[in-house]
Amino acid sequence: MAAMDLPVIDLTPYLDHAASGGGYGGDPDPVSDLGRLCGRVSETLRETGALLVRDPRCSADDNDRFLDMMESYFERSDEFKRRQQRPDLHYQVGVTPEGVEVPRSLVDEEMQEKIRSMPEEFRPSTPTGPDPKWRYMWRVGPRPLMTRFKELNSEPVIPEGFSEWNDTMDSWGHKMISAIEVVAEMAAIGFGLEKDAFTSLMKQGPHLLAPTGSALKHYGHEGTVFAGYHYDLNFLTIHGRSRFPGLNIWLRNGQKVEVKVPIGCLLIQTGKELEWLTAGECLAGMHEVVVTDRTIDAIQSATEQNRSLWRVSSTLFAHIASDAMLKPLGRFADSTLAEKYPPTYAGEFVEMELAVINLKGKKEHSEIRKATTHICSQ
Repeated sequence: MAAMDLPVIDLTPYLDHAASGGGYGGDPDPVSDLGRLCGRVSETLRETGALLVRDPRCSADDNDRFLDMMESYFERSDEFKRRQQRPDLHYQVGVTPEGVEVPRSLVDEEMQEKIRSMPEEFRPSTPTGPDPKWRYMWRVGPRPLMTRFKELNSEPVIPEGFSEWNDTMDSWGHKMISAIEVVAEMAAIGFGLEKDAFTSLMKQGPHLLAPTGSALKHYGHEGTVFAGYHYDLNFLTIHGRSRFPGLNIWLRNGQKVEVKVPIGCLLIQTGKELEWLTAGECLAGMHEVVVTDRTIDAIQSATEQNRSLWRVSSTLFAHIASDAMLKPLGRFADSTLAEKYPPTYAGEFVEMELAVINLKGKKEHSEIRKATTHICSQ
């Protein structure tokens, strides 16, 4: 497997353009330096499903402060953490214990067939059951007063004994959402859409700051699969840099690569909602988190320095608003693949996806299949 240095996009020029033009300014000329930068964002998302960005508003210190608190939380007892689980709300707020979320590659027959067709060196690691990771879901930003999808827009859960919880979660969450909004505007411009084509649909979306916690002390053996081969169901996913490596992604050409996130950078990945809005021009990025030899080296270093052995991912899922309609936008509506992405409420799509991976009550298999038949047919 190859390691890959993804290009790093500095958001500063676009932010400066926005500051000088009011809001995020007018659309830049496609042949200007800024227009070409927007084109580079859309092209990278299309070809790799992943993008590294540097946002001057999101510092490495901000990320470290967040990771420090989440390490302290995940180090608490299982009994304490389970008090924050809300299975009746599809685990969309509070904690999801290890052994609950099922990687899609274990339950999706079409995905399994696709994996079997891959060259052996590009195949994902094979999970043996549900993911052995914990996750905490924290809602970021306002929610709609009226919605058809109340479970996806529930009140947050706050653990006892963390006085800094709200401020730390909200601060980091809002900064990452701000970075996503800039990337979404730049991508829209690069795709030839109105600059607010995506961000207008994100307003009051069920955005979730969703750090995972993986106990390397118990599961830190080479080959352990913390997050089995899957795509993200949301619009765009953003991560701060983790203190332990292990993320692998698949490029559009099928190549499997290990991602290295430079200090001070953020990693953005394409989700299924973006695939829907672009009629498959941007495919949801496939990825996994596995203990590698580099993870083992980081574990040894952390042990020697008496640091936490919880691998925390600083992850945020940015969503399209639950009551907004998912459908190919602009020129993508004329794509020959548009019929694979029929108009669907975003909330309905999310609920179907959650059912597949065991985070929502079971639905009839035929109903789930009907909602997701397009997923692996690309």
